[in-house]
Amino acid sequence: MHVAITRRTYKGKVYETVLLRRTYRDGEKVKHETLGNLSHLPPEAIDAVRRCLKGEKLVEAQSQFECVRSLPHGHVAATLQVLRSLDLEKVIASRPSRERDLVCAMIVSRIVAPGSKLATSCRLAGQTAETSLGELLEVDNACEDDLYEAMDWLLPRQARIENELAERHLDNTLVLYDVTSTYFEGTKRPLAKRGHNGDKKNGKSQIVIGLLCNAEGCPISVEVFEGNTGDPHTVTSQVSELRKRFGLERVVVVGDRGNLTEARIRENLQSLGLVQKQTLAFTTLDRWCNSTHRGTWIA
Repeated sequence: MHVAITRRTYKGKVYETVLLRRTYRDGEKVKHETLGNLSHLPPEAIDAVRRCLKGEKLVEAQSQFECVRSLPHGHVAATLQVLRSLDLEKVIASRPSRERDLVCAMIVSRIVAPGSKLATSCRLAGQTAETSLGELLEVDNACEDDLYEAMDWLLPRQARIENELAERHLDNTLVLYDVTSTYFEGTKRPLAKRGHNGDKKNGKSQIVIGLLCNAEGCPISVEVFEGNTGDPHTVTSQVSELRKRFGLERVVVVGDRGNLTEARIRENLQSLGLVQKQTLAFTTLDRWCNSTHRGTWIA
């Protein structure tokens, strides 16, 4: 038996018929007997019949393959798509580069699986990958040192990135400010000093981080201070940035009472020309919440 294809033309149109036939000899003549019409079958089924008649052995594809590893992909692809829809890649650097890809990989990794640089590099590496992130950004051969070098590459671009974020997301209204600290196990850290440790890691060196956000909580600016810097002392630097770097004149700054003390307002912020009778005024947060002049108070 075999599969035969016949074609005929009728009124300029070609009609194709797929037939299952048997060939036999009648005396000295070779004749063909049609056993069935296969034209209604899909092409892959016709091909399977043809191969079986030729003596091939067909087996299920999955029985011939072994799944060695299947990397999670959906959450990584979704996070990366959101990052790109926000044009964050272009904010980091206008031109594609390996450093930019490494920075984006660290951002996505921080969201989907926070960890150290060593842990992140292991999750990106081809042999130890936990997601498809390294393959998607083509950084699956990155090591821990590559990530630190990418951060060194990013540091000189911080001011430009923050200026662009401020232009996009910051207006002359409400800004949120708070500080946190993180400790270090090592000793060779220029900014690491012993200070009041919120993690209750007494005796550990630390750094203090001040974060400035818009009203929706979108980060705009971050600054690192020496570990022995008191929280209120960080406010002066951040308010100065609001006026000098971002050009804001009327703004409401919200922070907790530990940061925006009356003494800090009186001793430091008035030196910037920000006093109660001028463009900006100051009060503690609880008084600001009860104020009827919320548009002109900094708290």
